[in-house]
Amino acid sequence: MHHKHKDLFKKIVKAYYDDNLEESIKDIMEEENVNKTQLFKTISMLCGVDLDYDENYIENLKKAISAYKLEHKIVDRVLDCGGDCKGDDGMTNCQRSCPFDAILTDPETGKTYIDIERCQDCGTCVEACENGHIMDRAEFIPFAHLLKDKAPVLATVAPAIYGQFGENISLNQLRTAFKKMGFTDMFEVAFFADMLTLKEAVEFNHHVNETDDFLITSCCCPMWVAMIRKVYDNMVKHVSPSVSPMIAAGRILKKLNPDAKVVFIGPCIAKKAEAKEKDLLGDIDYVLTFEELKIIFEALEIEPAELPETETIEYASRGGRLYGRTAGVSTAVSEAVERMFPNKSEKVRTTQAHGVVNCKELLSKLQKGEVDANFIEGMGCLGGCVGGPKRVVPMELGRDRLNDLCDKSEIKVSIDSDRMMDVLKRIGINSIDDMINKENTGILERNFRS
Repeated sequence: MHHKHKDLFKKIVKAYYDDNLEESIKDIMEEENVNKTQLFKTISMLCGVDLDYDENYIENLKKAISAYKLEHKIVDRVLDCGGDCKGDDGMTNCQRSCPFDAILTDPETGKTYIDIERCQDCGTCVEACENGHIMDRAEFIPFAHLLKDKAPVLATVAPAIYGQFGENISLNQLRTAFKKMGFTDMFEVAFFADMLTLKEAVEFNHHVNETDDFLITSCCCPMWVAMIRKVYDNMVKHVSPSVSPMIAAGRILKKLNPDAKVVFIGPCIAKKAEAKEKDLLGDIDYVLTFEELKIIFEALEIEPAELPETETIEYASRGGRLYGRTAGVSTAVSEAVERMFPNKSEKVRTTQAHGVVNCKELLSKLQKGEVDANFIEGMGCLGGCVGGPKRVVPMELGRDRLNDLCDKSEIKVSIDSDRMMDVLKRIGINSIDDMINKENTGILERNFRS
């Protein structure tokens, strides 16, 4: 988020909690020498909606927030751009960054615009635009009233959160911070990644039998999945039919707590788009980024480092937490195959790509049969999720802190977790055999071909 947008978002969050959102926005809008059209577009995006300015802007904003709908675009221009950042190749920073070639130049005006049909809302352009002309919508204000009403709202946090808010802040301190915001509880998405590790191990055992067989993991990264579906669509038949850990978290938490709303918090803009895919609508209610969370903590004067711990029994394993960085999925699944299907464990040959350029290169080679591996993992960001566009600390630091957490995890492989077996039973999966027979694993699946 551009520093101007950060300051504005902080003001909006504080005003909302102080019950003077209307007055505060009017004050901001009435400042002298502001371009009201541009400013209001920015404010509306920071409130999770997308509106144009007119005389009734406050009423329109209030209505739009209360009628918030999940199905909408995430990424949009808030300012027209003359393309000052064009390089020698004739492309702007945002055009160069886009994996889907969705940012085009209008031949009449010379200005760039986003082609809605091609755009996958992955958000790489948001990070690439140094002037803050492209934004992703912040979804906090549309659900903040639920936190004030003490409705059941569950925070589910991506594994990459560890170490983002300070070196020695524990997950149990973060849980306290979420409760201070008004959340009912916080859960690690790593636990649901653990569940999918078992599922992916079963899929690997099922799909990989001959020398040339391979499985593309669909697990975490919406940008990787979108790339396969849009650009390398003849590879879709090799994609594992599993949902992402975020979606599994939403589905299972809602099955066990039918009244709850579930909010995902991660370093990723593409997750906002994933929550809105037609076959996944309603599994996750809202998505926040680490960057947005940091600003909310600041606005509400919540210091996780100074908070006591909310104790909980350890339930996520080293394997699930590793999903936050490149090669984590491969490591976790390899270890699970070794334990569940010992006769196959010699056969697992993994390869990974991270960053858009490397992912495209790997998929191109895969199409030509030039990859000597049978478990293929891709992450759209360099370093994996710890390198996500909305991270708070540099990728290397986030990776090292996450590795440290993984090394200290009491449970190494999720098949050893009593909590895992307990939750699986509660959703109707009584044994690993149940996973193999696919009788009750629909909650963990989606169809990529439709």
